[in-house]
Amino acid sequence: MEYRKGIWLAVVAYSFWGFVPIFWKALDSVPALELLAHRILWSVPLLFLVIVARRHLGTLRDSFRTPGTAVTALAGGILLSINWGVFVWAVTTSHIVEASLGYFINPLVSVALGVIVLREHLSLAQRIAVGIAVVGVAGMTVLSGVAPWISLILAFSFGTYGLLKKRTTAAPPIEGLFMESAFVAIPALLYIGVLAGDGTGALGSSPTTTLLLITAGAVTVFPLVLFGASAKRIPLSTLGILQYITPILQLLLGVVMYGEVVSSGEWFGFVLVWIALAIYTIDNVRILMATDRSEAAADHD
Repeated sequence: MEYRKGIWLAVVAYSFWGFVPIFWKALDSVPALELLAHRILWSVPLLFLVIVARRHLGTLRDSFRTPGTAVTALAGGILLSINWGVFVWAVTTSHIVEASLGYFINPLVSVALGVIVLREHLSLAQRIAVGIAVVGVAGMTVLSGVAPWISLILAFSFGTYGLLKKRTTAAPPIEGLFMESAFVAIPALLYIGVLAGDGTGALGSSPTTTLLLITAGAVTVFPLVLFGASAKRIPLSTLGILQYITPILQLLLGVVMYGEVVSSGEWFGFVLVWIALAIYTIDNVRILMATDRSEAAADHD
């Protein structure tokens, strides 16, 4: 049952990330660095309220006092800041399709980390799926003729973040997110303060912009809480493949809603990746059904 719960948590989180460019597009008049600062800053009080409501202040205090946990959270905060900042810049400058490519590549990074670092096992069908995805992403990159630096930064920053969440020193999901955000909130607050001091900050410029900036905390925290919870329940390799949900939705948004152009080479890669996803999904459903039958037999005995 924990495996099934982890799957659904991941599906909801990745779907939310798939549609989140709509939110950031509404703030494309605000510089990306300022948006990043607000993402970080408004996440902190929201997460703290959640922790208080759950009566986990003791757990949070213990996590801060544990050196290994604090270091892991600091590293996670840095990785998240890089990922958040690059993604916001990509969306607000009309590079949603290239951002989606990053999240097509990211599962490959996650699978590699899962197999190499955590020694996770892939079935034959899963290996075939990953192989097809590698060919698709590589072909997409070569045929486009441009080094996809946005895509690569997004892929490696979030793939490594996912690995950190699997470490035994990682704090519980919500407490960990609070620590990660809190560590990078100080420079974020200083930056927002400087902008407010010289009158160039977006906060307070209009009621709509101010409300959206404050809401950035909830938009940021919600899917990350779900992701952190799912990472504790299912293998990193499974998380990696499920993440294709996000770039598929982002690709559709970029092309259909915002009119971004996709080259024939990129379409070639996307199609192969979708074939790989179909193969993996079918195999994953087979494994899930077998697991459910085994658990039912064990309960019956």
